Amino acid sequence: MPKPAVALDLLLLPTWLVPVEPAGIVLKDHGLGIRDGCIVFIGPRAEALECAAAEVRELPGMLLSPGLVNAHGHAAMTLFRGLADDLPLMTWLEKHIWPAEGKWVDEDFVRDGTDLAIAEQIQGGITCFSDMYFYPKVASERVHNSGIRAQIAIPILDFPIPGAASADEAIRQGIELFGDLKHHPRIKVAFGPHAPYTVGDENLEKIRVIAEELDAAIHMHVHETAFEVQQAVDNTGERPMARLARLGLLGPRFQAVHMTQVSDEDQALLVENNCSVIHCPESNLKLASGFCPVERLWQAGVNVAVGTDGAASNNDLDLLGETRTAALLAKAVAGSATALDAHRALRMATLNGARALGIEATVGSLEVGKAADLVAFDLSGLAQQPIYDPVSQLIYATGRHCVKHLWVAGKQLLEDGRLTRMDESQLIATAQAWGRRVSGQKE
Repeated sequence: MPKPAVALDLLLLPTWLVPVEPAGIVLKDHGLGIRDGCIVFIGPRAEALECAAAEVRELPGMLLSPGLVNAHGHAAMTLFRGLADDLPLMTWLEKHIWPAEGKWVDEDFVRDGTDLAIAEQIQGGITCFSDMYFYPKVASERVHNSGIRAQIAIPILDFPIPGAASADEAIRQGIELFGDLKHHPRIKVAFGPHAPYTVGDENLEKIRVIAEELDAAIHMHVHETAFEVQQAVDNTGERPMARLARLGLLGPRFQAVHMTQVSDEDQALLVENNCSVIHCPESNLKLASGFCPVERLWQAGVNVAVGTDGAASNNDLDLLGETRTAALLAKAVAGSATALDAHRALRMATLNGARALGIEATVGSLEVGKAADLVAFDLSGLAQQPIYDPVSQLIYATGRHCVKHLWVAGKQLLEDGRLTRMDESQLIATAQAWGRRVSGQKE
């Protein structure tokens, strides 16, 4: 491609560059140029070195890829990490998590928990995440300050929640926050009805109308367990997906989280309405919720992204590890070793996530004109040798400890594994103080 006429702000020279789009491509000894937060040059190293640049960074032994997109989570729940492990979903929710949230969740909790989650995700190579938790305005402020990119999904339930006494109040807050942030370069606001079993038809219809008016996404836990689906059928004679279709919620802006139970009819609705599915394999495994049929959905044309879920049910926000689990699980579920190969797994964790959140024109792949949301993985270690296919090594033999550098919109948020805008020791001390409070220990 032609050299930029204006000097680059930054030229990166990795050993491998994986653009994700076109699919399956690995560029060896290429450079990537950034100016004004955007990618403006990708080309062979020799041509890259001819570009004028304010800064040139050699990245030997590193793979440069789009930043990872964590398409589903509950950021502030990092402060409940390990609180109630090894329990089935409804017991976990009703007996432990909901009571703990009622007692402890306030603006301070969300502020501190979201900061902890943002820092963990940056260290793990995540440049964008979707958050669905209480006090969403507070969470959006933490995202703004940190420099990361996010979708903030407004939690809506039929009963009072921390920060909103009713569904109507939550919706009003969501509309206000949407208006406040509609021009924000890194934050999108979506509406997050919690699940079919916690939100009735009346409120779902309100959400549908408002989401259509604002062109906003709808982010919802759907078909998370067999129990949820069977209970709906027993009570109403209708599967949750069929109900959502009848109410008009399904469409290209609908993000169906979990989907461990997928009948032929459910799949047809996903395809027909161009919905995205967000797969959370480790949370599903830990809660014994079931297995999303990723390969079957992918082959049918459904956009499948990946998420960590919250740290209270995972228990980490490690999207690279999540993607490895997703790739391995997809093979077992499909009964095929060729299901969800390494290159498609990386696509699921990057471009598919961006597509699910409706920001694929901005991020998710390394293309000229897109935002410079990038992560550099160090593949020079002993455990990554020898390297035949660097993408296979990344997915199957590399952990988040290999994340070396990270940029969002050209701003470096992680340098040599160190946070550039956040104080790691202070984050740890704050989290430990919350742990003592929640567990009843004296300060």
